[in-house]
Amino acid sequence: MPEKDPFTYTLITYAGVILLSSWGGLVSYIRKIKAGKRCFSVAESIGEICISAFVGILTFFLCESMETPQVLSAALIGISGHMGSRAIFVMEELAEKIIKKWSGTP
Repeated sequence: MPEKDPFTYTLITYAGVILLSSWGGLVSYIRKIKAGKRCFSVAESIGEICISAFVGILTFFLCESMETPQVLSAALIGISGHMGSRAIFVMEELAEKIIKKWSGTP
């Protein structure tokens, strides 16, 4: 079986990942509106959904690299989509630790 890379996944796979993570982002945005933390804005909602889709794709790649079961991957993609930019900050911290470990920096 050929090694997986971002270009070997089907458009349906990417559509599913984007839909699931965007749904998580939309739920998060609606929750913030209902809690009175935000007022509805079309531009802001589109921004939240784009961020959620991006972090969902990153989560998908991480899950695939760790050979995570598909059901667990789906849950993690939805959760990270709900987290939005907070998930990106968590991934950034993880990446920094990995880079420091590989480079031998304390």
